[in-house]
Amino acid sequence: MSDLYQGFTASAIGKQVTRLLGLPQPARLERYAEGAALVDGTVLVGGRGRLADELVGILDSLGVAAVTDDAGADTFKGLVFDATGLTSSAQLVELRDFFTPLLRRLDSCPRVVVIGTPPDQARDDERVAQRALEGFTRSLGKEIGRGGTVQLVYVAEGAEGAVHSTLAFLLSPKSAYVSGQVVRIGAHGSKDAGAVGDWLRPLEGRVALVTGASRGIGEQIARVLHRDGATVVGVDVPQAASELQAVMTELDGDHLVLDITAKDAPQRIARHLREKHGGVDVVVHNAGITRDRKLANMARSEQGDRFEQVIAVNLTAPERITRHLLDEKVVNDNGSIVGVASIAGIAGNVGQTNYAASKAGVIGLVDALADELDRGITINAVAPGFIITQMTAAVPFASREVGQRLNAMAQGGLPVDVAETIAWYASPGSTAVNGNVVRVCGQMMLGA
Repeated sequence: MSDLYQGFTASAIGKQVTRLLGLPQPARLERYAEGAALVDGTVLVGGRGRLADELVGILDSLGVAAVTDDAGADTFKGLVFDATGLTSSAQLVELRDFFTPLLRRLDSCPRVVVIGTPPDQARDDERVAQRALEGFTRSLGKEIGRGGTVQLVYVAEGAEGAVHSTLAFLLSPKSAYVSGQVVRIGAHGSKDAGAVGDWLRPLEGRVALVTGASRGIGEQIARVLHRDGATVVGVDVPQAASELQAVMTELDGDHLVLDITAKDAPQRIARHLREKHGGVDVVVHNAGITRDRKLANMARSEQGDRFEQVIAVNLTAPERITRHLLDEKVVNDNGSIVGVASIAGIAGNVGQTNYAASKAGVIGLVDALADELDRGITINAVAPGFIITQMTAAVPFASREVGQRLNAMAQGGLPVDVAETIAWYASPGSTAVNGNVVRVCGQMMLGA
């Protein structure tokens, strides 16, 4: 499904018209291709703090060319600034001094990462300065243009050695539609990272469960996890059985046909995973439905309860399945649980009180379990914005255009953008990334 407006703006006449009318000109985003280098270009490292002396070595271990001197290259693909050394608001000017001379020397689709200390770990003036980093990075994300992204990574003291997987994701085209986000490393649970044998196939030997895997975002999640080395077990309803089987056969995976809201669904999933795979390493709660209607019109009907149906599929089922898999220790040590929330659960949406409640509840599940989990297990969520799928293709043209343009990138995302974010969470190198909610929304102008 192509973006007709983006295609028009790329044409000669389109460039003239959009420039004349002051309309957005969305850049063509670079996305990761299997087997490619994580970063195609040079990353400049600056700043001072706890990670400053280690960052070049960390990037080198990922196969990323990194330098600390801007004299050796005309342009840069990425910038990483260690701001953990900023201990007062007066020192925030160092951000300007570093970034301003470099912003016009960035390649297309550049990546910018600022590293800070979690404000709740800082004291007095340092806390003020570290909290200020959020406003700086979110604003720069809306300024940078040319398909660029800007992120803030808060690294807890003691978690400095666990940043590899996060930098690999945020500096690469895998994070094409993720911008203006705050990631916390070491804030809950482990401050250490698991070993990654091959950064191009970090999930080698791991088993991943994906619900709603027959099509759309779920299918793409399955494909990306398979690309990264995982054996995928896809789950979907009986109505989608043939599509599910076809996808899983193509991916050399396994499948389970059931309704996740069924009373015995958690037990059936647990039994299947234990008997056929010896457990599971990655659990992705992707299955979801919408039953949109304004609350005043959402009375019970013979066709079913719209509110209850959405809550049951999108929230109660993931809760029940997660807790059963944990209680029965079906999730292996250093496993990863990922919920698919939505920007609607953060900002709300007209006609979606049921859907928004369910997706905010997914975030609540992350909050509830992040500090309870043991054995190195993590729980995180993604919150997609406007993602171009068959479902959104059916949205009326005007609404679809508004939805796609109201973000810093002036375009909709793709299912692969959600999948790449989930694959980062799922990596064994992300065991210190716990309790996070990352929005895959191109940095929406409202609610993000």
